[in-house]
Amino acid sequence: MSMWRVEAGSSTAFSGDDVALPLGGRGRGMDFGRLVADAQRDIAATVANGFSGGDAPGLSAAAQAWRLRTQGAASADPAAAAGDAGRQDFLSAVAPWAGEAGAKLGVAPELVMAHAALESGWGQRPIMGADGNSHNLFSIKAGRDWHGAVADVLTTEHVHGEAVKTVERFRAYPDYRSAFNDYVALLQGNPRFAAVQGAGHDARAFAGALARGGYATDPAYADKLQQLAASLQQR
Repeated sequence: MSMWRVEAGSSTAFSGDDVALPLGGRGRGMDFGRLVADAQRDIAATVANGFSGGDAPGLSAAAQAWRLRTQGAASADPAAAAGDAGRQDFLSAVAPWAGEAGAKLGVAPELVMAHAALESGWGQRPIMGADGNSHNLFSIKAGRDWHGAVADVLTTEHVHGEAVKTVERFRAYPDYRSAFNDYVALLQGNPRFAAVQGAGHDARAFAGALARGGYATDPAYADKLQQLAASLQQR
């Protein structure tokens, strides 16, 4: 089975039967990864005790601090459609779960956030189902082994070098935390993405491993993700 991605993001997604992704770049100047690590100690405690609300309407003090410390972090990202304020809100909303997912995968949280931002247009182009927002930030398709809620969406696939419009079925989650947990499970459970784990702060290695695994059909996907990740790492 092949992999696809949603129009909402600007690349491709995968099903539970197959999997793949991309990234690249190393931080300079202010160490973004270090800022994540500083905040992550407090975030970890909040993660252990749970968060208030599916979309984190009541962010923890650590997450609020993260938002302030990353002011302007995404302002130079050419791939983002949302304004700076929207990007800041997105980073704040997903930071706790990105930190938790990154720790499980051995990947820097900013790389996980970059992937979510690319696939969802910084949360501004969500995959919408009959019941509203699917919370599917990573454009994960609903394959034959998926028995949960779904959302049917018009997507753009790249077939033999050509962009083709098609309606595909994607997984739907009750909240972002569930989406991140499923994302981790997919990457850890598919041998095609073994090289993704342990990539650390190496965005190029992370992006390349995802692309080689077949996460997206967009031939420029790895470059897009790497560029976005680098914009976060350099701040």
